[in-house]
Amino acid sequence: MKNVKKYPVFIVVIVLLIAIGTSLSVYSGRKNEKPAELLPLSDKISVVCIDPGHGGHDPGCHGASVNEKSIALAISLKLGNLIEKNFPNVKVVYTRKTDVFVELHKRAEIANKAKADLFICIHCNAGGPDAHGSETYALGLHKTEANLNVAKRENGVVMMEGNYQENYKGFDVNSPEGSIIMELYQKAYLNRSLSFASKVQKYFKEDAGRYDRGVKQAGFLVLWKSAMPAVLIETGFLTNVKEEKYLMDPANQEVMARSIYKAFVDYKNELEGTKFSYNLDESSAKNESKNDTKTEQKSEVKNNAKVVESKDSENKKSTETKADEITFRVQFMSLPEKISLNDSRIKNLEAVKIYPNGKYFGYTSGVFKNMDEAKKHMQKVHTQGYKDAFVVIFKGETRISQKEYESIKSK
Repeated sequence: MKNVKKYPVFIVVIVLLIAIGTSLSVYSGRKNEKPAELLPLSDKISVVCIDPGHGGHDPGCHGASVNEKSIALAISLKLGNLIEKNFPNVKVVYTRKTDVFVELHKRAEIANKAKADLFICIHCNAGGPDAHGSETYALGLHKTEANLNVAKRENGVVMMEGNYQENYKGFDVNSPEGSIIMELYQKAYLNRSLSFASKVQKYFKEDAGRYDRGVKQAGFLVLWKSAMPAVLIETGFLTNVKEEKYLMDPANQEVMARSIYKAFVDYKNELEGTKFSYNLDESSAKNESKNDTKTEQKSEVKNNAKVVESKDSENKKSTETKADEITFRVQFMSLPEKISLNDSRIKNLEAVKIYPNGKYFGYTSGVFKNMDEAKKHMQKVHTQGYKDAFVVIFKGETRISQKEYESIKSK
């Protein structure tokens, strides 16, 4: 702890004892709940909690025509939609999805109870009329007066809460004790928080064309209580006329959401060792005309059990099956809509087929005559980044259950 060196040893020891005692008292009586610094870090992103700042009777900062709570909610919902659409196995939890007030400590509680692997808080900034750009914060000490002012503004919402003295007891980042307690709470998550924050800033600059104000650290109450890597994103300044106009545009809100989403994909790939692409062209109508979509829909087979596409003509020729033939395939992905068969997630896999499966489309690789061959191929698919891939059974081009297969096999 770099900051500990500033204080005499006996003060440090006393403060550490206070910090530990505070952590134990806060969590005593809560069954199966641990202090944030003791929770294990997962190497997989299974749950993401998105926190739209402010809400209800707390509007946040104001521009000439809009306030922070509305912009934060709009970008948050767009971000969540992108994650849900492209990663159906990742659960997205929101602290709010409507214009309601949620206390800061409850926002963190929502993330903690959901056992989120990443906590993303989305806000808008305030400053002078010329202040501009985007910045992303991780929990830490106030390095500059500007960082302190941002934290004070975002933390000021606690005054609207009825029992804020008790909810945030012990939180004073301006004191030596508060500084040390904060490091105890979030040190384990800091590196990952900063990693994700840097990715967000990268895409804000490269894709959204935003002025990069950098990755920073400050003492945010909403991050202090969270037991996972967490960031607070200041998307732009509503007090700047140009930036307010930019953030009010739904198309620009989508661009901001996409930038955060791309950071999420990079972070997930880095953490899990996977190679998922962003799939942004297919997840929106940006590069597709309505007529193309209608034509594609007409070509689909309505029966949910039928395979509708094969990767290419060569694969189609080699993987066609007879109506009653039993085959085994490896399903590696499921999405709510079809993606291009030239997508980077598919092009390195052999004999890819797509079939409607309820509200989703299943993506399979390989067609095999027996289960053993399929399982062997499944291991290969796992090494290519699809750790959740599993074997599915087909009769002709219709997927069947294990029970149906056993019944056919017994005849």
